[in-house]
Amino acid sequence: MGISDGEVVALGSAPAEADRTIDATGRIVCPGFVDIHTHGYDLKITGGTLTGSTWASVTIDATGDRVPRVRGHPHPLTLSCWSAAPWHGVTTIVMGNCGFSVAPTRPEHRDLIMRTLENVEGMSVDALRAGLGDWGFETFPQYLDALESSGSAVNMAALIGHTAARMYIMGEEATEREGTPEEIAAQRDLVAEALRAGALGFATSKAPTHVGYEGRPVPSRAATTDEIIEIAQALGDVGGVMQATVGRGLSHDEFARIAETTGAHVSWTALLGSARGPGSHRVELERAREIAARGLPVFPQVAVQPIQFEMSWKAPFIYEALRCFAPVSKSDLEGRKRYYADADWRAEFKEKAGNGGKIGDRWARTEVSYLPHNQELEGRNVQQMADDAGQDPVDWVLDMALEADLEMRVIQDVINHDPDDIDELLHDPTTVIGLSDAGAHASQLCDAKYSTEFLATFVRGRGSFDLETAVHMLTQRPAEVFGITDRGTLAEGKPADVVVFDADEVGHLGKRRVYDLPAGADRLISDAKGIDAVIVNGTVIRRDGADAVDPHGPLPGKLLRNGKG
Repeated sequence: MGISDGEVVALGSAPAEADRTIDATGRIVCPGFVDIHTHGYDLKITGGTLTGSTWASVTIDATGDRVPRVRGHPHPLTLSCWSAAPWHGVTTIVMGNCGFSVAPTRPEHRDLIMRTLENVEGMSVDALRAGLGDWGFETFPQYLDALESSGSAVNMAALIGHTAARMYIMGEEATEREGTPEEIAAQRDLVAEALRAGALGFATSKAPTHVGYEGRPVPSRAATTDEIIEIAQALGDVGGVMQATVGRGLSHDEFARIAETTGAHVSWTALLGSARGPGSHRVELERAREIAARGLPVFPQVAVQPIQFEMSWKAPFIYEALRCFAPVSKSDLEGRKRYYADADWRAEFKEKAGNGGKIGDRWARTEVSYLPHNQELEGRNVQQMADDAGQDPVDWVLDMALEADLEMRVIQDVINHDPDDIDELLHDPTTVIGLSDAGAHASQLCDAKYSTEFLATFVRGRGSFDLETAVHMLTQRPAEVFGITDRGTLAEGKPADVVVFDADEVGHLGKRRVYDLPAGADRLISDAKGIDAVIVNGTVIRRDGADAVDPHGPLPGKLLRNGKG
């Protein structure tokens, strides 16, 4: 392969002598992977001021620990498991999923948006506040301009989020009530404006697990189905994709209606293995197939690994959708401890999650991951230890958490834990690989390793897919579903986003916790193995497990306006 000026100029033999050569003998050379479901990379470094969360300045994360210092900030910014994404071969990301974009946002709502991200996506608000200065944008077009001017390590495409748009129009009442016809029309106009400026599409959520600041539902959950469908009509007016997270009033029928009335691709999150009991995913698959048979472009996203959270009882994300956790979410540390110690509150929690509760079987898939006052229990199964003590697992784990002043962490396979179910979902022609959630829940999970997990488990380990099919599923398939037109393939004249990997070694080394966020906040990261090189627009950003781009110099990633760039 030959690469020049950021593009592929030859496939097979290079046309001339190269300035730099990568020996890929015995390796797989393929397009860079396309991650369609990330969070928190949305805010950026612009004008020398950190305006980005997680989460990460996408301009620096491919550089791991060797990152720029931001004016006025005392230590390097290595923000969230986004730093892991290019380590695992990802060269293009889609931001703003589930309705959680950071624009449009009025200045007076910035703290509310940060607190919402803290609750629903596990981002440390202390780290956000420590790192954030003037955001440098308010409207979505201004936000895209800020992304483009600052540069990035990988390519970015951005969805406009319903939660942000709703709060922009309705203020805090967005979490409390339906929108008026005038407010809905104003939101549709905001979405159309964003699409014309280059947004990839529109994202929303009705998921009951999406609980924002003060335990309030995120704004999109307060919308009616008719409001969502009306706003989505902007996709038919201008063009774009819709991403949605399922919940009451937003499921198969609504996705089909939106696809039919707008002509837009609709990708929903997420079709997971046996979510409502053994074999329940097959019911959802059948509905998806019926819609596809009507010729409607509706694509369920599936995850290639268990949805596994490492949770502190200070931030009990796994259980916050339960009614008994509503007052807990509104409480400070001491208030949470009082609830956890209260017998009546525990009894309500046990109805759902104790022995015999509707989701009580999760404790058999839960281990203690951190217990500072009794490290001998780390790595051991919660259900087994509760049984040995003659206790309900709720009582056992809360007693331990209180002894640890809520510093205890547990790791739990919440859902999608059967590889046979995952295998079945991946083989269905209606689905697309998604839900890496890279950048979200920085202290609770790191699924940015989804690509190497897929290649190690389902290609090499189980032999479920041949390499050509697997590469297509990680590259061209997600790009086509999301309308990203110039990524996901290698061809002469196309951008040179390339991954070189060893099929016999590719994988990951699990997860590890580091404490390098602003305000000393922690995050989980995952190291890749078997990835020889990652190239973005002709620039090598990773080589043999090390960073290969100067974080202080120009960065190769591009903003993909309307899916191309």
